[in-house]
Amino acid sequence: MSRLGQSHIVAIGGGSFRPTPRHGFFEASALLRYALDLTGQDRPKLGLLATATGDDADWLLKMYGSFRTWDVEVSHLTVFPMPNVEDPREWILEQDVIYVSGGSVANLAALWRLHGLDEAFEEAWRSGVVLSGQSAGALCWHVGGNTDSFGPTLRPWSEGLGLLPYSCGVHYNSDPQRRALLHESIASGELPEGYAADEGVALHYVGREFIQAVTVDPKGYAYKIERDDEGRVKEFRVEPRLLTT
Repeated sequence: MSRLGQSHIVAIGGGSFRPTPRHGFFEASALLRYALDLTGQDRPKLGLLATATGDDADWLLKMYGSFRTWDVEVSHLTVFPMPNVEDPREWILEQDVIYVSGGSVANLAALWRLHGLDEAFEEAWRSGVVLSGQSAGALCWHVGGNTDSFGPTLRPWSEGLGLLPYSCGVHYNSDPQRRALLHESIASGELPEGYAADEGVALHYVGREFIQAVTVDPKGYAYKIERDDEGRVKEFRVEPRLLTT
């Protein structure tokens, strides 16, 4: 149970990991440290999921390696070709933090529902497990957002778990398709109002309330996107807190 007695989601627009110049290693960024610190645990249990990449073994290995110097207990959950643990729900509830990688959010959501993981994640969230992830791993906790799950041209998608009653924009300053399509989808009512994050920026929610944005990029921002009664969309820039370690 909770670390701070609250339900947390840390939705990352991009920048969870960065390559190192030697040996091809990846390093976890301060955005992941921020999520882990929310637990209040000296040695938190971190559960990794790469469902959105088809449980790609190479990506899982890189994620494991990125925490090699951190005081954290890392494990993972896969569903291909079958779950790698006897009771996925029990495994999810045992974690202090869940981190979900990017990839195909549409495939991720379909597989999670097939295996009953959607209900397990909601139970974990309500019990105080910190839910986090990047790109697909950020969109999945919301109602939806823009996705390339169906091809290189982005499409609106609204089949998320809906723990957060908002739309979500990721990679907001690195993919020119994303801002215009998110605005269009919110204006039409296809997606609800929501929040977006640049590369290197994370959105932190406590319960269903957006609390703040944090960043590892001094030039990165978060955004709130609203729709008025006439269907016009307004975007408000949110200044994030810079993480220095």
